[in-house]
Amino acid sequence: VQLQASGGGLVQAGGSLRLSCVASGSIFRINDMGWYRQAPGKQRDLVATITSSGNTNYADSVKGRFTISRDNAKNTVYLQMNSLKPEDTAVYSCNADAVSTGRVYMIVWGQGTQVTVSS
Repeated sequence: VQLQASGGGLVQAGGSLRLSCVASGSIFRINDMGWYRQAPGKQRDLVATITSSGNTNYADSVKGRFTISRDNAKNTVYLQMNSLKPEDTAVYSCNADAVSTGRVYMIVWGQGTQVTVSS
């Protein structure tokens, strides 16, 4: 199972971006999916997670500005980011708890996508 993230870029403060992350490969089931971010010189932090049934969890710093969603039919998770701030600048990575068709449980990470918010 692999994850492919897209949608990062450069945006001015107050702007919006939408990240996407598609899972592919020998997928039997995808459980929780999430987004994490890592700013230069800092640890990787959780941004938001979503269960297969749609329950969500957000970091306090993004509540009310970011929305995580998923399309189970497309094995895709999204992160809509509004009212972006310079402190949101980071490499954003997607993550999934997956079960392969061989019934192997795995935690999968996608490659990061850079989000840069200018002031």
